[in-house]
Amino acid sequence: MSNSYANPRPVSIDGKWTVASSAKTFHATNPSTGESIHAAFPVSDWSDCDKALASAAAAFRESRNLSGARIAEFLDEYAKQIEGDKDNLVAMAHEESALPKSPRLAEVELPRTINQLRLAADAARNGSWRMATIDRKANIRSCYRALGPIAVFGPNNFPFAFNSIAGGDFAAAIAAGNPVIAKANSSHPGTTELFGKLAASALQATGMPAGLVQLIYRTSHEDGERMVADPRLAAIGYTGARGAGLQLKAVADRVGKPFYAELSSVNPVVFMHGALRERGPKLAEEFVGSGLMGAGQFCTNPGLLLLLNSDETEQFIQSVVDKYTASAAGTLLSPSVESSLVKSIQVLSQAGARLLTGGAKVQGPRCAVANTVLRVTGTEMLSDPHTFQTEAFGNAVLIAVCDSYQQIVSIIEALEGNLTGTIYSDTQGLDDHEYAKIADALEQRVGRVLNDKMPTGVAVSPAMNHGGPYPATSHPGFTAVGIPASLLRFAKLTCYDAVRESRLPEVLRSENPTGATWRSIDGTWTLGAIE
Repeated sequence: MSNSYANPRPVSIDGKWTVASSAKTFHATNPSTGESIHAAFPVSDWSDCDKALASAAAAFRESRNLSGARIAEFLDEYAKQIEGDKDNLVAMAHEESALPKSPRLAEVELPRTINQLRLAADAARNGSWRMATIDRKANIRSCYRALGPIAVFGPNNFPFAFNSIAGGDFAAAIAAGNPVIAKANSSHPGTTELFGKLAASALQATGMPAGLVQLIYRTSHEDGERMVADPRLAAIGYTGARGAGLQLKAVADRVGKPFYAELSSVNPVVFMHGALRERGPKLAEEFVGSGLMGAGQFCTNPGLLLLLNSDETEQFIQSVVDKYTASAAGTLLSPSVESSLVKSIQVLSQAGARLLTGGAKVQGPRCAVANTVLRVTGTEMLSDPHTFQTEAFGNAVLIAVCDSYQQIVSIIEALEGNLTGTIYSDTQGLDDHEYAKIADALEQRVGRVLNDKMPTGVAVSPAMNHGGPYPATSHPGFTAVGIPASLLRFAKLTCYDAVRESRLPEVLRSENPTGATWRSIDGTWTLGAIE
């Protein structure tokens, strides 16, 4: 699907599609061909940012007092509009990302995106996420309320489910009652524009404030940092490259502003000796399927394997190498992803990792790097853990072969924070004693622990934690996936001390506003009214 717009695409500010304030433009690249996609998108200057911030601040005066039911109307209508434009969204995202139309985009990611919006609508409508807490004796009551305008920076690897104007951060921020300024990812601006048009239609259909949802495509680094620091912006949701994220986080930290970022993760996987002895060939198949899925371009991709030195381990490694060598390399999302992957492989190799297969760009215009397996000893890993946990985002894995389980524990303790950590063990419990030691160490380094299951999938479940210690995310206490918990990132806890009943938010008054909202009354969670 190609486009040939003569003029740059408009930005969406204050409910209007308007020409950007700057003449600078950029083009996305089709990673399957290496060619520039014809549509030109604007690089906004501070004037656009300033207008968007002013509109978002005005919208917040209204949105913070909207009922959950009204917010849910918009989210449900938006989900409906997305369903109706499925074919165009899938075609555009495929051109811009090279991700397969089917099943990845059409049957997996787009339905997940729609479901997230509807779950967020349900959470807004129900209101239990506000965690209303009432102490009748002291006449003190509290609940979570909307925080303020939120800027959402989306990643390149999920053009739907994490899109800045349709994904999880967007849904959570809106459901909590906040306006969103979406900053498109430069790899899929056309996809984001399509979402923006559908969002605008849903806003109009449900009578929402004009500045509730706005869209810009790119800014200079200076203007992006200025926007993050601006007092009209309450918080930021960011998923993407570690370097750029840390630059923005430093600005947010300087002004005391919440910055919820997903930055980097190698997602360690431990294959215990009993598991390899019991079902090694099956596990090799399982790992390769996970490691090469989507060319490894998942934030939960298993990028570091920890194994105990044994004959079974050598057989497992050889099987992985053979499968990586025989499998066609997937198309990477962009030239920048390709160059970053090659650079990371070089960093690991220069530190002493031995290249077992792959390691170089696939010849031709397509964005692709050969499937790559590297190997170190546990001792080498411990000699320079900082370098050897360099994230090689894509179809590459580092295997560390260790002398003992204690060495595996020591390596885990030397890791930075990660999103996930996985342990494969003997199904009959022969590994249980050592498993407990490894799991105890792993729990301190990850947000999600898995047993006998690859980490690649992230279920949209209320119990899911898609987060973890730094640098997996910027705060270990929150999740980017899992409604209603994800809403709390974009909310403010507000206490009402001796405030009259008629002046309280509805959720804190005597009657339960929905009849289905859970509230803590004198220490007991209940659906009942205050008697």
